[in-house]
Order: sequence, then C-alpha cells, then structure tokens
Amino acid sequence: MRAIVLSGILVLALAVPGTANAEKSGNSTLYRYAKDTWRSMDAMVDPGTGVPADKVTGDLRTRAKVTSPTNVGTYIWSTLTARDLRIISRHDAAARVGKVLTALERMDRHTPTGQFYNWYDPATLQLVRTWPENGDPVRLFASSVDNSWLATALMMIRTAVPQHAARATRLVTSMNFASYYDPAARPDAGTGLMRGGFWPERPEGCSVESDYAGTGTVVHSTCHHYGAPAETRIGQYVAIALGQIPRESYFGPYRTFPDNACDFGWQEQKPVGSWQRHLGVNVWEGTYGYRGMRYVPNWGGSMFEALMPDLVVPEASWAKRSWGRNHPVFVRAQIEHGMNEAAYGYWGFSPSNDPHGGYREYGVDQLGMDEPGYTSDRERTATDPGYEGCRPAQPAPTTFGDGVVTPHASFLALPYARSQAMGNLAKLRADFDAYGPGGFYDAVAVRSGVVSKWYLALDQGMVMAALGNVLADGNMHRYFGTRAVEARLRPVMALEEWAVVPAAN
Repeated sequence: MRAIVLSGILVLALAVPGTANAEKSGNSTLYRYAKDTWRSMDAMVDPGTGVPADKVTGDLRTRAKVTSPTNVGTYIWSTLTARDLRIISRHDAAARVGKVLTALERMDRHTPTGQFYNWYDPATLQLVRTWPENGDPVRLFASSVDNSWLATALMMIRTAVPQHAARATRLVTSMNFASYYDPAARPDAGTGLMRGGFWPERPEGCSVESDYAGTGTVVHSTCHHYGAPAETRIGQYVAIALGQIPRESYFGPYRTFPDNACDFGWQEQKPVGSWQRHLGVNVWEGTYGYRGMRYVPNWGGSMFEALMPDLVVPEASWAKRSWGRNHPVFVRAQIEHGMNEAAYGYWGFSPSNDPHGGYREYGVDQLGMDEPGYTSDRERTATDPGYEGCRPAQPAPTTFGDGVVTPHASFLALPYARSQAMGNLAKLRADFDAYGPGGFYDAVAVRSGVVSKWYLALDQGMVMAALGNVLADGNMHRYFGTRAVEARLRPVMALEEWAVVPAAN
C-alpha cells in the first residue's frame, strides 16, 4: 500500500479501484482531477434541496438560479463516481441521492407523461417562469434529451444504491418516453424517430398537436425530429431499454443522409456507403472522409455529440463493428484538426461557455453533417468540401482564428486516446490559467488566452462520468448496463458494420 499526497491531503493509492501502479499509469493525476472536479459539483448543490444549479462561478461562490433534468442526472452519477473513488463516503452518497429523489418527487411535471420540464429553481424546486437574468418569460417545455439523461441516472440508482432502488424505479417507470416518439417519421425506412420535445400549451412558431403517449392528452410537439446520430440518441437508448418504443427505431436516424441526386446535397459532403436492412428497416450506412479517415459524422462535429452517450451505454463493446470503430477515429480526427489543420497546438472542440461571453456550439466543421456546421474558432472559420454535382467546393481555409478548446472533450476521449488526452490537459493547465479550485474551467480561447472561469454541471458531470469509467472499472457502464438493459439494447446495436477507416500511421 502506497501513500500519495494530493492537494495536501494524504490518500492511500489502493483505496481507489484500479489504481495499482498509479504513478506509472497516470491514474494519480486523473484522481486529482476527479477530487477537484467533484468540489465544483458539490459547490453547485443547494444545501436546502440537495439539487445542483446549472453552473457556478470559478471561485465556487455564486450558483446559477436555474437547473434542468440533465443537471440533476449528471450530479447523481457524479455522486456515484465520487463514492466509488472514495472521495466521499457511502453514507454521504446515499444521503445525497436520497435528497435528490425527494426533490424530484416534489417537482411539478407533465402529469400524463411523467416528463419533467426543462427549468426549475434549485433553491425552491419551483418551475422557472421568467429568466432570472432579464425577466423574459419561459415557456414550459419537456425535452426528450434532458429527460433521458435524468432517466439514465435513475436507472443507475437501481443498481448502485439499493436502498433507494424502489424510489428510483417508481420515478423512471412513471416517465413515458413514447410521448416523444413519432412512429410515422421515417416511412421510407419503416420506422419512427424521437421528437425534440413538447410544450403543454401551444407555443409561438411551429408545433404539431400530438398524443404519442396514448393518454388522450394533446401536447404540442416540436416540428423537428432527431434524425442524425448525435448525443440525442440517448433518448432512443432509454426508451428502448424501458420497453417503451420499438427496438427497430434504433435504425431510424440517418448515419449520413443518402447520396441520391441532390435531395440531400445540402449536407457537409457527399457520403460513400450502401443501403442495408436490419430488423426490416432500410438503413443507409454511409461515411464521410477527412484527411485520410472515414467515419460516421454527427450533426455538428462536436465531441460531446459523438461520445456523451458512450459514458453510460457501453457502445464500444455492445456495437463493436459500428460505434466501437467510429469513436477512436472521431477522436483522432479532432486531434488532427486541432494540432495540424488549424495548428492551434491544442484540441477538443465541443459546445461550451464562450470565453468571451455566453454559451456556444463548437466542433470540427467537417466532422458534422450540417453545412455549415459547428466551427472550432470564434470567427466561425468554416470548410466546404462541396457535394459533387450539386454544390461546388470552396477553397480550404488557410488560417483559423481564436480556437476554443473545452477540457471536457479530452476527458471524453480518454478511452480512445489516453496519452494524447492527458497530454492535452497537462498542456492546457501549463499554458493558461485554466485550472481552479473545482478543476478545469469550462473553456479556453487558445490564441487570445481568454478563459471562461465557470463550472457547468453538464460539462463537469461528463468529466466525472469519464473518470468513473476509467478509474472505477467502468462503473457508469455497469450501473446502467444491467442484464435487462443489455438484453434489449445489445442485440440491436451489434447488427451494424460501418465502413470506418482509421488514419494511416
């Protein structure tokens, strides 16, 4: 047994699962990151309700006055990781989880479907009706993605905290995710898609009256569906795992849009692929190309769209010939962009706080289906390789601007490029004022050196989940991927074989 000193605190190395030879493997550094990141998650929690805020300032003193179902979910799984890494005690973790469940049981939600709304006051648990910053009205809205991230955490509690399993089960089984499912969304394929969400009352702008939950209560659903393989696929995973939508719906979202004529000529580039049929569903299994690699893109080319679901669903092992091939190539492509194409000297592009103010989507344009997609710099330097016969290619950029790198992207990449991820994090910490009392700040504009000194529950929660999987023997995967969940998801996910090509050495 070895003793190491982390932040002035004596810690026994063997007290953390999987930390034998910690100094050689780099686990001691990752454990330090976990301890500090947990400090920021803890600082977001309202002491009265036990519910986290959306974010907290870099000095850990000022919490936001709103929270969301996703924030609550990321706090729950962060608590489980903190417990598994011996950062907090089992008793403390169980008490925290119990307090959150009590809060969730009190929160107003859409009664017929059991879905939580998007914004609550973490101090009072009341629905947010006006934005605290400016007083603008907030329309009640239930999000399929936000509710799904909360559901993943509730499903984990059933395995990870047995004394609270019954309460978590009652909550998650009361949530009807069929309320988002449109079975007629892909008539060409023979299956449906998940919608973005619904309003209980008709909003301004586009909406569709629907009763997908079969309750007889009309809701006003978003006009858009989730038809691309982004982080939004978590909604499918949860709904299939709970037995609420058909397993065939897994094949509803496009891997890329097909290459037929110019019907989809607006997408980032012309894909290469072929039609396949799985469980009676027609699937176009296409790939894009980037600097010698071929991969399945996501909507905007960001890291969290690619890898956030992989934090809880063991995609690399359950879908070895599809996601298991794609994830390491996607990470490699992000590294290639940051280090070589844009030559920032750093990498990791994903939606985050903008260091110059606000929140913005960042990514690698060519790794996304949208044209124009998310860009890696504040100047929105885009690339357009064109679409043969439909849209001419534009000259490639010769320079990029103030690239915005977010540390959570490197943590997401740990399973697929560990040494590069740890090196990138170390360099960010050495070269910028990028690390504070709660771990890495949210984002760095690497050419101007401006740092966003905030901690976000979403981003810090991704960091904690990634560290749990690395340091606690895949704890997130084990807690979510029970035998019952695996029996519903794995056979479907294992069917595809994508023509993904890694970069040549």
